[in-house]
Amino acid sequence: MKLLNYTTKYFAAILLFALLLFTVIFYFQMLDEIYDSLDDGLENQKILVINRAKKDPSVFNKTSFKDGYYTIHPTTYSEIKNVKDSYRDTLMYMLNEKDYEPVRLLESAFRQDGKYYKLKVITSMVEEDDLIEDLLYSILWLYIGLVAGVLFLNNWVLKRLWRPFYSLLNNLKNFNIEKEQSIELENTNIEEFKLLNLQVEKLLQKSIDSFKAQKQFIENASHELQTPLAISINKLELLAEKEELSSNNMTLLASVLENLERMTRLNHALLLLSKIDNKQFVEEENLNIVQLVTQIANDFSDFANHKNIEISISSDDTIQKYMNKDLAIILFTNLIKNAIIHTSLNSIITIKIHNQKVSIENESETSKLDDQQLFSRFYKVNPHKSSTGLGLAISKAIADKYELELIYIYDRYHIFIVNFQ
Repeated sequence: MKLLNYTTKYFAAILLFALLLFTVIFYFQMLDEIYDSLDDGLENQKILVINRAKKDPSVFNKTSFKDGYYTIHPTTYSEIKNVKDSYRDTLMYMLNEKDYEPVRLLESAFRQDGKYYKLKVITSMVEEDDLIEDLLYSILWLYIGLVAGVLFLNNWVLKRLWRPFYSLLNNLKNFNIEKEQSIELENTNIEEFKLLNLQVEKLLQKSIDSFKAQKQFIENASHELQTPLAISINKLELLAEKEELSSNNMTLLASVLENLERMTRLNHALLLLSKIDNKQFVEEENLNIVQLVTQIANDFSDFANHKNIEISISSDDTIQKYMNKDLAIILFTNLIKNAIIHTSLNSIITIKIHNQKVSIENESETSKLDDQQLFSRFYKVNPHKSSTGLGLAISKAIADKYELELIYIYDRYHIFIVNFQ
């Protein structure tokens, strides 16, 4: 959810609560004012009736509300000595409405010519249910209008104010440190956005500098390590060609050569992992994965035949993926080579391409592998002199780089699956 909509959601909820609270308070205050006004009117009507009774004796004949808005009934002093003016709500049948409607009633008493009379005066009042309904509709339309106003404010005024922020987000989203590009920051008069742009610019510059330094270190390390290793191997190979070496010395020399070559492979693998982690493989193209896997399997056919292993490929799908071709080759080379090395002699390695997945199955004398450690660096199932323990770790790093799922399953066969979905 966007920031503007997020704030609008909370503002709408707070506004609704505030309006409901205001409506309740306003309703009771309005009723209080209405009752005060009605009671003042009834008080005035009472005074008018009493004054008229002093001049017109026919007023005392009004004993029913059918004759008007008041009634007068004779009474005794004992009945009214404690009577005070009282107001209450009641219902009365209205001829015009043909129904009972709420009225306000004043009950009082007065004395005239030595006689005592009980007086009742009525007046029509507002129906509370109609009042509540009208008030709720008014508040509802007010709430809708306020929310619409807030949405307009957010999408027109505030959106323009937040434009530098969204521009910065878009630039950061498209930023690629591998290309060592800078981002264009939008000019703004808002102090907070100026500060944000300044800090982001400093942070990106530090990241670019660190990336350059790390990239330079990897390149230097590759050169500084590979050169002496290559020289040492070449000199040892020249030494091995001399006939005067004894068999024991030749054995020792072969052991040294083997360890140096292993160290060379290890150096290559570690540098490759570093380059993958630092995203130094920028060039990408749309690869035909089926064709690529088939070509790699064919390249390994001689190696597999040497161990009496057959590689079977079946495909009923087409997989296209934008990725670096070298990394794609390394990914499937490691998986297929791993299957050949660890599979049983005189067996079959099955490669299936189906439902946007590439699965590589092989038999092996080993049981299920530890899938928690399988893709860790330097993890080895069967220690092998030529193995660096980095092949599967490199494959996992490549899969993660392109958001591919690399899965290991054991079901009598060891199965590695690359999911392109």
